[in-house]
Amino acid sequence: MTAHAHPRRDADDLGAPPEGSPRPGSTDFSAAPRLVVRTTRLPEGLPGDLTALLDLLPDARPLAWVRRGDGIVGWGEALRLEAWGPGRFADAEAAWQEVLGAAVVHDEVDVPGSGLVAFGSFAFDDASGTAGDARPGGTIVVPRVVVGRRGGPEGTAWVTSITQGDALPDDVASVLDPARRERVAGPGTVTTVDGSLSAEDWTAVVAEGVERIRRGDLEKVVLARDVLATAEHPVDPRWMLRRLAVAYDACWTFSVDGMVGATPELLVRSEKGLVTSRVLAGTIRRSGGAEADDDSLLRAAHLARSSKDLEEHEYAVASVADALAPFCSSMNVPDAPFVLHLPNVLHLASDVTGVLAAGSGGAPAPTSLALAAALHPSAAVCGTPTLAARDLIREIEGMDRARYAAPVGWFGADGDGEWGIALRSAELSPQDPHRVRLFAGCGIVAASDPGAELAESEAKLEPMRYALGG
Repeated sequence: MTAHAHPRRDADDLGAPPEGSPRPGSTDFSAAPRLVVRTTRLPEGLPGDLTALLDLLPDARPLAWVRRGDGIVGWGEALRLEAWGPGRFADAEAAWQEVLGAAVVHDEVDVPGSGLVAFGSFAFDDASGTAGDARPGGTIVVPRVVVGRRGGPEGTAWVTSITQGDALPDDVASVLDPARRERVAGPGTVTTVDGSLSAEDWTAVVAEGVERIRRGDLEKVVLARDVLATAEHPVDPRWMLRRLAVAYDACWTFSVDGMVGATPELLVRSEKGLVTSRVLAGTIRRSGGAEADDDSLLRAAHLARSSKDLEEHEYAVASVADALAPFCSSMNVPDAPFVLHLPNVLHLASDVTGVLAAGSGGAPAPTSLALAAALHPSAAVCGTPTLAARDLIREIEGMDRARYAAPVGWFGADGDGEWGIALRSAELSPQDPHRVRLFAGCGIVAASDPGAELAESEAKLEPMRYALGG
C-alpha cells in the first residue's frame, strides 16, 4: 500500500493546505494504515557487524544507515509516504504522525532505532519535486524488516518486523548468516562522462560565483557538479554500500529511495533531548604513497591555518547554530574546528551540541525531522546569506540537484533520529539500472580559485567512484 502526504501548493510551509486536506498536525486515524510492529532482541553476537550484511540483504532496494558497524538496515516496504514542493517536510511529518496514531507497537528492546522506524530522503530545492513531477520532493519509507545494532559487538542487537495486519515476522536467519546467502555481483566496467556541465564550463560557473561574492552580492555560495556513470552490468546498491561502509567507516553510509552514499556530515541527531550537528566546511585533498601519513599531517596543519577555509567554515557553523538556537535551552558552539581525516580528503569540522527546550504550552519538543527541516539548507551546502546563495545556485549552477545535499536519514516513533546531508552520494537511475549520477560540491568564497575548486570536487567524487569499483 502507498500513502501520499497531501501536497501543499503555497510557498510557505505554514500556509494553508489545499482545500479538503487536513491541516498539518491534524490526525485522521481512519486514513492511516494500521501497522503492527514487533521488535525482539537478537542473540548475542548476531549480527556481529551490520557492514557485513549490506551486500547480503534480500532486496535490491536496501534501506541503510550504518556507521562503524552500528545503525539500522532494512528491506521490503510496509508503507511509503510522499510529499511535494515547499511543504514537503511539514507534510511528511503530518502524514507520519497519522501513521503513528494508528500503529500497534510491541518493542522489548527500547533503544534508539528499535520499534517503528522510517527512512527518509528529500529534495534539496523547494522547486524540485513539485506537484506534477515524476518524483516527489520527499519520501518516507517504512521497511518490512529492520535489523539494528547499537554499542558495538558487545552491545544490543535487534530485529523488527512491520506489517499491515497480524502477519508473522519475516524469517531473517538467512540474512544474519552470511554462509547461507551469495553476495551481490559488481557492475563490471564503469565509464564516466561530465554531467550537466563540462569541467571547463563548471570552472567558469565558479569564477562567476567568486565575482558575485567580490562585488558584495553574498559572502559564500556552494556550487555543485554532477558526473554520469554507465556500468557494464546493472548497478546493485548493495555492492556500493558494502564498499563504502568498509572504506569510509567514519562516515554515515546510507541508502534511501535510490540515493546511496557515505556522508561525513551529520545534519542533526536528536536523542532523548540532546541534539548534535557535525558541520564540515573547508577541505583539502589527501595524497597517497609511502609518505601519506606525514603529508596528511602537514596538510592538516595548512588547512587549520587557511584563512579561506576558516572563513568558509565560520559561515557554516554560524548558520547551524542560528537555526538550532530557537529550539534549544542551551548550546555549545566550539570556538575552533578540528581536522577530520578521511581516506580521500581532510575537512575542518565542528560538532555543535544543544539541549532541546520543551515546547510551549506543554507541546512536545520538535522531532528530528522538524529540526532537519529547520537546518536545511545550511551554509555548508548552500551559502550565506541563504536566500541570496540559493537564488545564485538556481541561476548559474546549471543542474537539478534533486536529492543531493539534502536531508537523508531515519527517525522513530518518539521523533528521535539521525539525519545526514546527502553528500559523497549518487542517485541510481530509476529508468536505466546501468546508469548512476554522481555529485560533488565546493564552498566558494572571495578567495576561491576555480581550478583548485575543480580539483577539490574530483577528490569528493572519489568515494562514489570507488563504490562502483573504480
